Amino acid sequence: MPSGGERLGADMDFVLPWPTAQGEWLAWGSAAVTVLFGIILLFAPGLSFRLLRLQTTPEHPEAVAEARGTMSGFYLGVGLCCILLAQPLLYLALGASWLLTAFGRIVSMMSDRGNTLYNWVSLAIEAVLAALPLGYAFGFL
Repeated sequence: MPSGGERLGADMDFVLPWPTAQGEWLAWGSAAVTVLFGIILLFAPGLSFRLLRLQTTPEHPEAVAEARGTMSGFYLGVGLCCILLAQPLLYLALGASWLLTAFGRIVSMMSDRGNTLYNWVSLAIEAVLAALPLGYAFGFL
């Protein structure tokens, strides 16, 4: 409890946490890739849709808003929180998100006849992006 003329939080300065251990660097790298994906979705939704093999129609311009809002928002939000705050539970959230993304792709590959090279490559990328922060959060890296 502050006494006299002390201000609560007067000595607290925000410092960007820089990774120090190899495992933390790997988790940070997953967060950085996630932020990069979010930036591309936010500022280049047309390119993003082409990379994701999606197509919008002139009758539904709100589809572009999904890329800029919903899709980029989660990528940027979770990725930036991991980079700016560097907390193991945030890396756990990032890893769980990528793990569930990979799980959704597996379900699609099994249910929607999506057994394509594109889906296998995407699954591998998602699995790596999940494993790095999860490995760090659980102390394996």
